[in-house]
Amino acid sequence: MPQPEPAIKNPDKGYVALLGWSLNAVEALDRFDRRYVVVAPDWAEEYCSEHDIPYVPWNFERLNDRSMQIAETLKAEGVDIAIPLFEETVEWAGAINAVLLDNPRLFGQAMLLRDKSLMKRRAQLGGIRVGIFEEAHDRDDVIRFLKRVNQTLLKLDGDLNDPIHLKAFDKAGCLGHRVIRTPDEIDMIPDEEFPVLMESHLDGWEFAVEAWIHNGKIKFLNISEYVTLGYSVFVPATPELERYRPQITAQIEKLIKTFDIEFGFVHPEYFVTSDGEMYFGEVAYRPPGFKVFELLERAYGFNAYQALVLAFDPKTTEEEIDAFFPREVVDASGAAGCFGVYPRRRVVAELQIPEETEEDDYYESHDLSTPLEEMVTKRTAFGNHWGLVYFFGDDPYRMRELLKKQEELDFYV
Repeated sequence: MPQPEPAIKNPDKGYVALLGWSLNAVEALDRFDRRYVVVAPDWAEEYCSEHDIPYVPWNFERLNDRSMQIAETLKAEGVDIAIPLFEETVEWAGAINAVLLDNPRLFGQAMLLRDKSLMKRRAQLGGIRVGIFEEAHDRDDVIRFLKRVNQTLLKLDGDLNDPIHLKAFDKAGCLGHRVIRTPDEIDMIPDEEFPVLMESHLDGWEFAVEAWIHNGKIKFLNISEYVTLGYSVFVPATPELERYRPQITAQIEKLIKTFDIEFGFVHPEYFVTSDGEMYFGEVAYRPPGFKVFELLERAYGFNAYQALVLAFDPKTTEEEIDAFFPREVVDASGAAGCFGVYPRRRVVAELQIPEETEEDDYYESHDLSTPLEEMVTKRTAFGNHWGLVYFFGDDPYRMRELLKKQEELDFYV
């Protein structure tokens, strides 16, 4: 398939720096009218020089007194804004943009959007509903919290404990996420995972939102429906979840105000309880995992990475961003979903797409690879999937059932 021609760059529009390596983001920007530079670790250098991709090397793990150097380098280059592509680059974007836009508050804001504990406190101060949460520095803290939560819920001896959730302060998505019900499970937590954030369990329907923001206003709001957390998601959501759109929009507006967000993109997660109450889970200031940007392009036809640049670029006009986005839900050509495959067996020899998956008319493709070793490591917490299987079709309810069904199938045998 011939590659599309690179777009002509508009010198009157913003010059953006992408923080982190994403081939899909680079290809999207190659076809867009903004100048860009990729800031990524050394290993990306060879690929970038081979394919004429503007590139600046930087090690995001190195925090030292030379950290200002990247901001100065980009400023000297004429860059207007830095865009984080991954959780680990959010702080860096805040620090760089504080220099580029001469606004020191942006670094503090990035810190809030990186530290789950600070984030929950800020949300609470803004009048946003959150569950009970605390930090734990060791296993004794976790035991105390588990006991206290269940005491508050008036549990009696012999009753099954209500679970608590343990999450890493600053990791993306499901990484480091554990569900704890008994003191025995607490002994299994390795020392190096501390400190952690502990939260009470919220019963309800968990979903995610992707919102592009320009001048403090929402320009496009997508509701992503989780079928099973850590396994499957599809867009747009079923009418059943979409009926909450007015309340969800009001929640995002409250979030924008609470966190002083003027531009960019947010990816928060919420719970809606059976009585329609909304609880805030967490918010990320970077693209979501599970290829949701790619799912949005499949469902709506717009490129979400180009939308990201429009929302970050200080030179984007209101008219330009309004003209870019389709109308939510009504302009989608169908539902796009994906399922994260994790082997169900302890020993596997080969990749084998189940017949009923492959023959389903909603099935489109997969990015799974042949197993490199036969022994499957035990899944700690939510773990990492081995790849994604993509589906597309007209009926979101059928999509939901289909994604749920994949959990019972073996892709690795």
